[in-house]
Amino acid sequence: MSEQVHNRLAMVRAERKVSRQSLAEAVGAHYQTIGYIERGQYNPSLDLALKIARYFGLPVEALFSLEPFRPLTDEAYGRNQ
Repeated sequence: MSEQVHNRLAMVRAERKVSRQSLAEAVGAHYQTIGYIERGQYNPSLDLALKIARYFGLPVEALFSLEPFRPLTDEAYGRNQ
């Protein structure tokens, strides 16, 4: 049984004003796959995770993690958990 991969994909996609369809076309995936990843219903393959990270110009760790992400306000303002 594999662990859930947590992600910030929906947030980054919204910030950059990129549609699921546009992202999917750019990385060679189906737009529904992007939705499944965003909702945590599907773990992306390493290949797909790397393509998505490259598309956004971010390290893969900024988008995907085995641990839940801390709220951005905590990161931005240096709050501890």
